[in-house]
Amino acid sequence: MSKTVLITGASRGIGAAIAKAFAQKGVHTIINCSDSRQEARELAENIRKQGGDSEVLLADVSDSAAVDLMFSRAERMFGGVDILVNNAGIAQSGLLADLTDDEWNHLIGVNLTGVFKCCRRALPYMLRRHSGRIINISSMWGQTGASCEAAYSASKAGVIGLTKALAKEVGLSGITVNCIAPGVIATDMLAQYSQQDLEALAKETPVGRIGTPKDIARAVLFLAEESSSFITGQILGVNGGFVV
Repeated sequence: MSKTVLITGASRGIGAAIAKAFAQKGVHTIINCSDSRQEARELAENIRKQGGDSEVLLADVSDSAAVDLMFSRAERMFGGVDILVNNAGIAQSGLLADLTDDEWNHLIGVNLTGVFKCCRRALPYMLRRHSGRIINISSMWGQTGASCEAAYSASKAGVIGLTKALAKEVGLSGITVNCIAPGVIATDMLAQYSQQDLEALAKETPVGRIGTPKDIARAVLFLAEESSSFITGQILGVNGGFVV
């Protein structure tokens, strides 16, 4: 029986690469998004054209009711979610002194509270089956902190703490919980950087290049495999050596 994966924030970038990678492995792939609906539908259609099985479920992961409805629909379509990839995230740059309450709450709501809400909703099915994989996408800035990205760094550090705690909580139930901390990855979040900046970041990375969404997708697939069942509570830095 084929498994089902739900990837939040999967309409483009890292999430889309993860969705394509799972679909190529024959996994039922649920693409979640909140705003980029057209991109998500085009991605699902392309996956289906290539012989995969993919559906789009819209939900703001910071909204408990929307998350519950999304998982209820997934259960009706596929029975349940065997693999949860918490990838949805937003960025916010600027001085902490200039950050408003609304900006802070929105970023934490998506990046951290959204992970909590999706994990909470996914767990009952996984616990009943005594099996499951939860893979959270954090950031190297959650490990080290980044100047002028205090809220983002705090949210991603929270994801790391949540990963470690939940892994201990559900390990005896056959569920692994791991986290990937990407480095500099070629996504829309780099749009603000000039070509000169990007070249400098590549030079600063020990392997000499900027990462790709596929680099992250391959790591997610590894953590979702049965062969990784003895790995839990771990933070895998996919950053080309930028942070060691």
